Amino acid sequence: MGWYFSRQTRDQLIRELIEPQEGENARSEVIAHALRGNVLWSVARITAKQAGFMKLAAGDSINVIRCDLLQGSGGEWGHKPLDESMHPYYYSCPLRYLDMAPVQSPEWRGGVAVQSPEWREGVLAHHARRRTPAAVA
Repeated sequence: MGWYFSRQTRDQLIRELIEPQEGENARSEVIAHALRGNVLWSVARITAKQAGFMKLAAGDSINVIRCDLLQGSGGEWGHKPLDESMHPYYYSCPLRYLDMAPVQSPEWRGGVAVQSPEWREGVLAHHARRRTPAAVA
């Protein structure tokens, strides 16, 4: 996926990214979000309106972790939307988000990958490094 830019401030872009979205097949609602530098982390609850969307029954929901990279350029702000399944190579995601979007087996999801065990390991390692004091030389 590419970058999407528009003439708005960083704060306006963030507000847009966390507001509920209504589509033909599903509704998405951000239930938690955190900003780490220019990375916006969020947990979105996606509720299927029709059976079969993301292998869900109508009315069923799944929580997914999103990662929006933010960047300003020439008076515009843009974002690059990613989610956990893409293994975004950013690991500053709040630890509690892993519990908010619990691991589900690919078999249960009908083979649809919405999570990345390798990425989750990277998040855990990132936070473990932050808690470990650096050695004094």
